[in-house]
Amino acid sequence: MTKAVQDLMVEVERVRDAFLGAVLAADPDAAHALITPDATLRVDPTGTGAAGADDVRRFLAEQVAPGLPDDFVVRRRSRTGDRWHVVDEDTVSFTHDREMPWLLPGIAATGRAAEVDVVTVVGVRRSLVVRCRMVWDLLGLADQLGLDPAELPRRRLTDAPTRA
Repeated sequence: MTKAVQDLMVEVERVRDAFLGAVLAADPDAAHALITPDATLRVDPTGTGAAGADDVRRFLAEQVAPGLPDDFVVRRRSRTGDRWHVVDEDTVSFTHDREMPWLLPGIAATGRAAEVDVVTVVGVRRSLVVRCRMVWDLLGLADQLGLDPAELPRRRLTDAPTRA
């Protein structure tokens, strides 16, 4: 691997970390500054998210920021990447003390603690995020929160965005 490729990989990781850091800091403007005009953000398997920089910013401001529990903690388990992508496997823990429309749309707060796995795939183009996809262990989350899995929101194939 050449030094130039190594440098690109480090830059992709830096951009990913800055973007998701802004998301977790509930700073949609900082996150917006790090995405391309055609960026997409998708949360699966619920299918929430947005396409286009302005819609991503709005989604972060209106659904993610107010729906992030105060004790939301992300612990990285593994990371892999190349010149264009970073894939992280994380464990996330939090108390479900508020509605989380970006992750569990339509589900009221249960007050229960949860610890769940999530895989995040972030694509970067010219030092800006072009796509971010988060895949959560929704059944594990439902079990910990005492929710009936049959009542969980899930993306249907007809709801699938054309890219991301």
